[in-house]
Amino acid sequence: MFNQFFGNYLFSNGHITKEQLLPALARQSKAMMHVSTLALYSGYMSAQEIQHVIELQEEEGKKFSELAIKYGYLTQHQVMELLNTKAPDFLILGQILINDGVFTYAELENILTDYRSQAEFLDFELNDENRNDFHRLVEDFSIISEAAIPEFGKSYLELLFNNFVRYIGDDFSTLPPSLCTEFATECCVSQTIEGHYVVNTYFNMDEATALAFAERYSGEPYHEVDEYVMASIEDLLNLHNGLFIVNASNDSLNELSIGVIGHHPNTIINFENVTYLFPICYPFGIIYFIMEIISL
Repeated sequence: MFNQFFGNYLFSNGHITKEQLLPALARQSKAMMHVSTLALYSGYMSAQEIQHVIELQEEEGKKFSELAIKYGYLTQHQVMELLNTKAPDFLILGQILINDGVFTYAELENILTDYRSQAEFLDFELNDENRNDFHRLVEDFSIISEAAIPEFGKSYLELLFNNFVRYIGDDFSTLPPSLCTEFATECCVSQTIEGHYVVNTYFNMDEATALAFAERYSGEPYHEVDEYVMASIEDLLNLHNGLFIVNASNDSLNELSIGVIGHHPNTIINFENVTYLFPICYPFGIIYFIMEIISL
């Protein structure tokens, strides 16, 4: 299972606060995975056994793996196997939260057990099976949302997540949506979708996030937020909305069109219609996607 689900799962189930999650997400790319956490995830050691070895480390001052072998918790072969294991992204997030003291190993063990009972752990690839995973994530959003997300909105979000994976990267996590009546923008672009329904769509992010976003999207380095950085944000929103209206037309014969890109730097936007705010959290920052439903 990819990381998008795990951060949302932790937040939605009350295991972590937003203030604890966001700094952890920002440090994922630099985190080092511990043998102890891999041993827990693999089922080679229990949380109680891991805690015992940690206590032995304080007494004997030796490496975790060395003591785990010495006291019969792991074999040399198992340690080598774990050291050569590529940790899934969501487990790296769990490691950071242990390092931060948010979870104990016993708490993480229980969380992983519950998480496994709700979802299968799969390597992420962009295919039809994983689009079903996005569908499930969006359905979860709809359940916890303060107002029901319309069906076209669900399709829009599924495609949005796919496009973020394709053009920016799959190392994002999502926070549950909220209704929004007012929003303070920074680097913000918008575009209207019109036809059978009318929807205003927005991407907003701070300057540091905009720079990193543009670098990932274009593959070019940037040092300041200029027209090229903003063009990257505009281009992805326009590209995504273009793909969405083509899909909508093919799937349900809805004739839709998209308007010109709008700019809303450093201002306050007031929304008079039902408006959803979706935070999409990358290690480099948070992208806020906003969807305002004008008419159905």
